[in-house]
Amino acid sequence: MNIYGIRAIYQFEMARTGRTLMQSIAWPVISTCLYFIVFGTAIGSRLGEIEGVSYGAFIIPGLIMLSLLSESISNASFGIFFPKFSGTIYEVLSAPVSAFEIVAGYVGAAATKSVVIGILILITARFFVDYEIAHPFWMFGFLVLTAVTFSMFGFIIGIWADDFQKLQVIPLMVITPLTFLGGAFYSINMLPEFWQKVTLFNPVVYLISGFRWAFYGVSDVNVVISLGMTLFFLFACLTAIWWIFRTGYKIRS
Repeated sequence: MNIYGIRAIYQFEMARTGRTLMQSIAWPVISTCLYFIVFGTAIGSRLGEIEGVSYGAFIIPGLIMLSLLSESISNASFGIFFPKFSGTIYEVLSAPVSAFEIVAGYVGAAATKSVVIGILILITARFFVDYEIAHPFWMFGFLVLTAVTFSMFGFIIGIWADDFQKLQVIPLMVITPLTFLGGAFYSINMLPEFWQKVTLFNPVVYLISGFRWAFYGVSDVNVVISLGMTLFFLFACLTAIWWIFRTGYKIRS
């Protein structure tokens, strides 16, 4: 394994974050603080508790997941799209690094940024609401696993996209609506029975449910199913990336 190649790509991507610190790190945290102020403090004080958890604390996993998914996808997709756009992708492909090492560098950097943002949001939440983490190990595990999985998904989007507009189509038109409808701000058990069943077709439900279980021991879906769905999506992304490098889809033509 070419550790130096992975490190070079990783450090380059992390350096780009340093140059855009306000956009990459500060803004996602600030925007999440606004959610805490509006939903957690203003509205939450009137809603009481959900499944024994105060509303302000209940939405913490959903808000972290909302930022985590969008930032993982955007960081990874832009990271691989820009070399394609500028033509420098051919230098990477001709370098003595394998497909695995290329993906490890780009996805590793994107996942690291997303995990940092998630932890910063978690720390910031303490200023607005009190919360306890019932299963810290599983909380961090879900955080890292989700960041890596959706960074891979973002990598696929970056390869697929032909212009900057396409980079935003999936995050804005698909991921964000699915997150809002996936129980980020409510329990799906509060929905009518018919819509509860419909909501189970939303894959983000399983991510948020498993993450919330790690915090409070309560979930809308069995945590084993949540973990299984996350691992399934990870495997699907790995398969898609393998196929991309196997066929050279949109990276060698």
